[in-house]
Amino acid sequence: MTATETATRNLYPEDAGQTTDYPALDGHCRASIAIIGGGFTGLSTALHLAEAGERPILLDSEGPGWGASGRNGGQLNPGLKYDPDILEAMFGQEAGAALVDFAYGVTDFTAGLVKRHGIECDLRQNGTIRAATLPKHAKTVERTAAQCIRRGMPVRILSPDELQNATGTDRYCSAMWDARGGDLNPYKFALGLASAAAQAGARIHGATPVLSLDRVAGDWVLRTPHGTVRAQRVLLATNGYTGALFPGLERSVVPVFSAIAATAPLPDALAARIMATRAVLYEAGLITVYYRVDAHNRLLIGGRGPMRPLDTAAVLGNLTGYAQTLWPDLAGIEWTHGWNGRIAMTKDHLPHIHDLAPGLTACLGYNGRGVALSAALGERLADYLRTDDAGVLPFPTTPVQPFPFQRFWPLGAWFAIQSGRIRDRFGI
Repeated sequence: MTATETATRNLYPEDAGQTTDYPALDGHCRASIAIIGGGFTGLSTALHLAEAGERPILLDSEGPGWGASGRNGGQLNPGLKYDPDILEAMFGQEAGAALVDFAYGVTDFTAGLVKRHGIECDLRQNGTIRAATLPKHAKTVERTAAQCIRRGMPVRILSPDELQNATGTDRYCSAMWDARGGDLNPYKFALGLASAAAQAGARIHGATPVLSLDRVAGDWVLRTPHGTVRAQRVLLATNGYTGALFPGLERSVVPVFSAIAATAPLPDALAARIMATRAVLYEAGLITVYYRVDAHNRLLIGGRGPMRPLDTAAVLGNLTGYAQTLWPDLAGIEWTHGWNGRIAMTKDHLPHIHDLAPGLTACLGYNGRGVALSAALGERLADYLRTDDAGVLPFPTTPVQPFPFQRFWPLGAWFAIQSGRIRDRFGI
């Protein structure tokens, strides 16, 4: 985490009108369970632990929602990268079916969590559209829809007229709509989770980087700049900002910057034509573009950008230019904000849960699908940390598998993005 990233001009905290106010740890304390990382995974885990009667402690080097959890596209999308049939083939019929139920239920879980705790975060469940620009991608979308429909999910293929009316563009040749999708302000959601967790009894400290993590007499000792925590169990929940606290973990994911550009509030007539149903959309393909119109009538469009921190939309011409291709009426509309954050990509494009050592667990690698998924995983991780029952986890625990040459990730990510764009453009 760098000072440059701290200065990123992120729209969401401006909408929230507040910042986190969790003091740095000062002194020495004990906890049954310590959590490192104040994103959705850590916050949801802390909340569910506290609701179960534990008193966890959560430490973050900045504060709740500072990383990609507070900078993402704000989309609540059901499912994983793989189709249901593939997941059942990968994990076996019974475990695979349970994973499908979990993965496609995470949006309803997250919406329920927001409502149960009265979190003000502009939540809407107007559906997710997965759209195809090429016949090759249309076949993929239609295959996914067929598998979901066969399982009784609230999914359907949109007719050409429905698709154009829903998006305001004739760019797409096919799309599926999932009624369970939606959107929210992710930074507000993070603050709401933190507040709910603290009210339930969790101890939360910002401005508290963990400098070292050592096993001492059966416990874990977390050393910070101004204190220590001694805990029986530790959860590492740092995703794209994972550092060197545990050997090899940082190299098991590729941290890729995902960028977003946002307009000023659109004129009412224009806002009524762009994503009129206020569903969210993400495109099928190797390099995903995603967008939504938020609760303040601003268009937010996201995708890959520079592999470095940024704080202006001026360097996101690939996104703002594409938006004007989709909707020529955007000509002259001001792009007021641009920002990014680091997501974590895994080799198999699935989240990874690792038992690194006795009492030390890590969960990371959401591959750009982390908003609802990480919030829902927090409940399962809390149960696991309390009971040691791996059966409560939707994913099996796996060994850490570092990427070869991971330290060259900016160059590798750039090459993969350029290659993916070429393949998507020509339907390769």
